[in-house]
Amino acid sequence: MLSKNRIKYINSLKVKKYRQLSQAFIVEGAKSVLELLDSDYEIEFVLATQEFQQKYSTILSRNSAEAETVTAQELEGLGSFQTNDSCLAVARTKENEFLSYQEPEFVLVLDDIRDPGNLGTIVRVADWYGIQKIVCSEDTTDFYNPKVIAASKGSFTRVQHFYTDLTTYLADQAAGKSVAGAFLGGESLYEFQFPATGGFIIMGNESNGISPEVEKFVTAKITIPRIGEAESLNAGIATAIILDNMSRQISGK
Repeated sequence: MLSKNRIKYINSLKVKKYRQLSQAFIVEGAKSVLELLDSDYEIEFVLATQEFQQKYSTILSRNSAEAETVTAQELEGLGSFQTNDSCLAVARTKENEFLSYQEPEFVLVLDDIRDPGNLGTIVRVADWYGIQKIVCSEDTTDFYNPKVIAASKGSFTRVQHFYTDLTTYLADQAAGKSVAGAFLGGESLYEFQFPATGGFIIMGNESNGISPEVEKFVTAKITIPRIGEAESLNAGIATAIILDNMSRQISGK
């Protein structure tokens, strides 16, 4: 049986304030926990069913984290998602370390992305297209929110993130570089030429887009041409479309 203190601790990590105080976060589900075990994150403990421990005993043995056997019912009561019936882990958050631009990479910049599902999807998409750095505004949702971690499907272990004041960051890092920003009105994405030297791609808030303060640093406003009647695109989907076009252009140069 899980102790009351451990249950209380895990439940506290569902709240941003307590994640920051404890410097820890929750990872749920077999795929995400396996990715975590194979990463450089420091793991406090793993709660797993007997079946999970037997199936992945070799992987678990390679990590020094404490492993405790629990039932599927206990996991469903602990986690944020009732579909989790195999494992849950608690890991230490990383320091908010500065991410500098290195040519010819592309750095993804997120200006006030509020929906955890969108952020998790963006992290997963970035990982798919080889984007290793995401710079977030201070009011972008918490990277370690359980919904972000779940939606990233393990990609959170490979994509670096840095929260900062974007105007200060871009003034320091983006001078003289390509800064493409996603807008409803702008040059067609299909006509815009991403430079082989890399640069920055900015995605804005789900409702309000890129803020005027950040817009000042944009050197090219790009838009995904609309053919149908939909009012807008989900931020995660829009990021995927833009990164796909960037990737195809760069790989062809």
